[in-house]
Amino acid sequence: MGDGTQPLCSATVDSVRAFLFDMDGTLVDSDAAVERAWTRWAAEYAVDPEVVLAVAHGVPSDATVARVRPDLSAADARVASLRQLELQYDDLVDVVACPGAHELLAAVEAAGIPWAVVTSADDRLAANRLGAAGIVAPLLVTVDDVTVDGVVHGKPDPEGYLLAARELGVDPRECLVVEDSPGGVRAGRAAGATVAGLKGVEADLALTSLLDLLPHVTR
Repeated sequence: MGDGTQPLCSATVDSVRAFLFDMDGTLVDSDAAVERAWTRWAAEYAVDPEVVLAVAHGVPSDATVARVRPDLSAADARVASLRQLELQYDDLVDVVACPGAHELLAAVEAAGIPWAVVTSADDRLAANRLGAAGIVAPLLVTVDDVTVDGVVHGKPDPEGYLLAARELGVDPRECLVVEDSPGGVRAGRAAGATVAGLKGVEADLALTSLLDLLPHVTR
């Protein structure tokens, strides 16, 4: 492919020792809820919602706030980030598992392959959305786990994926990261993992859906 993304390769996927999944847009279909929250937030903070939505996907809320409202003080930016999260916590009406998520995760577990969810959401939001989608992650790494002394090391920083690999006891280079955002892909690559991309995002391997991985897990 001209964008550098390669078709799914059996040899590459079959050598994977652990799967590291993004949450929103990858395992959990929360796109509508995310858009509603950011649109309402944008109105409250006098930002063009199209500008916000163009940069918000796959990165922590504080990074998006800093990008679209660089004029805010550190304290005001923190308030703004918390406000955005508040708008998302209980908006679960149409949050469901992405197509193929349950089938793939069941196969991964049956095969005894370690897996984790690595998300830019905080603990509360991740628990709410995974619960709404009926997904129970054996290991969940959220933005709360990579925040040190008030500094968030969220995507595209690789720390979330590096932490998940360490917790699973697997070399990051033997992990397959599954993502749907450019920031997430950068994080996975920076961690040293192979990255599979959904929704046409440029990555190392191209997926049309999560079900593309199923034959490689069940073989």
